Amino acid sequence: MSNLVGITMGDPAGVGPEIIVKSLAEMSAADRAATRVFGNLAQLEAAKAVLGIELDLRDIVEDVPVEGAPLPWGKLSAVSGDASFRFIDHAVKSAMAGKIGCIVTAPINKEALNSAGHHYDGHTGMLTALTGSKSAFMLLASKRLKVIHVSTHVSLKDAIGRAKPERILATIRAGNAHLKRIGYESPRIAVAGINPHCGENGLFGTEDDEHIAPAVAEARAEGIDVQGPISADTVFHRAYHGGFDLVVAQYHDQGHIPIKLVAFDTAVNVSVGLPIDRTSVDHGTAFDIAGTGKAKHVNMNAAIAYARKLIAGRNANV
Repeated sequence: MSNLVGITMGDPAGVGPEIIVKSLAEMSAADRAATRVFGNLAQLEAAKAVLGIELDLRDIVEDVPVEGAPLPWGKLSAVSGDASFRFIDHAVKSAMAGKIGCIVTAPINKEALNSAGHHYDGHTGMLTALTGSKSAFMLLASKRLKVIHVSTHVSLKDAIGRAKPERILATIRAGNAHLKRIGYESPRIAVAGINPHCGENGLFGTEDDEHIAPAVAEARAEGIDVQGPISADTVFHRAYHGGFDLVVAQYHDQGHIPIKLVAFDTAVNVSVGLPIDRTSVDHGTAFDIAGTGKAKHVNMNAAIAYARKLIAGRNANV
């Protein structure tokens, strides 16, 4: 299996090109040789100029043409949205063919993506479609807190509707399998409730008793070390302080808020359940600072490190 990490450039007008160049510049020669960037060379050269970094990118970049490149920084456009899709499409095909071992994605802009006719809710939905998968799960990983989500980019009303026993059980299974893969012998998993105080026996809703509890019971019957539902106002605190290895969050903000509070710059977004591996930065395109050199690349470094860990672990088991 390939040991190459493939980084997609994200929206050309965002901070993706800058954080990629910064990360590449800090890599050892060996790590750079094990890295490919799926993006536009002209935009990356423009990022180099902004940063004042000298770095030969010709052997690193899989150059994807973009009309008018380099594009102006911080400007939302269908051209940049289409480009971000094509970078990802190219990387997925390479990963499916075994040419790269893991994809690391720089941020895209959903409005630009959709304005170009690519109607996805974000990277996870796009990768699910491009790989022909039935579903995928978003897992946010930091040193002291890891969270996997039952649903992500949908309205809160729709998220409640999606919190069904079969989806919750599938999320528990996916999280358990991923943690075992990265070295947890018997992951301790907590499932967050969806209502205040888990509904208090139907006083504040019945979803916890009717949907979450049965999924947890079935997972436990399969031998998974899982507890829940546990009130969301305490479960993340307990996990952060060592009580659990992973929390199953019922919807996007329930899981994202605690992670971004405790690990804003270092949390890694991992797609679980796909036939390929993918990690990502956990921040947006930051159009307001794109092209200024101010964007931090700490999160990109963390996503690349996690990708190399996944590749190493998989290759060791081949």
